[in-house]
Amino acid sequence: MKTIQEIAKQFNVSTRTLRYYEEIGLLSPNRSQSNQRTFSKKEIAKLKLIFRGKRYGFSLEEIKEMVLLFDFDRTGVQQLEKTVEYGEQKMKEIDAKIAELLQMKEELMELHAVFKEKLTNLKGRDVDE
Repeated sequence: MKTIQEIAKQFNVSTRTLRYYEEIGLLSPNRSQSNQRTFSKKEIAKLKLIFRGKRYGFSLEEIKEMVLLFDFDRTGVQQLEKTVEYGEQKMKEIDAKIAELLQMKEELMELHAVFKEKLTNLKGRDVDE
């Protein structure tokens, strides 16, 4: 069992972040006799999933749904089904963003070429005058 300070340090987050995750139902730390939060291996595993989900751009609600499904279905089937579903949605979003960024890059490259040519022409005129 680890304390909230140890967990915050381990994951490089604030204790407030961990308390917030508890408030919204993502975590359920135990309490010591002195009422201090203590985190089991199960809660630490949940935190790893939470931070992985955040890294991939999932909302806390999506993460909560995926993480907590295991509590209702110990086989893990429902959790994996939901994770696959959200993963497919996220990959579509990423593909759309990539397409948008590629289009933006193409437009910037075209503008860059036009502006570079204008600059060369303007500098050439100054030299001629």
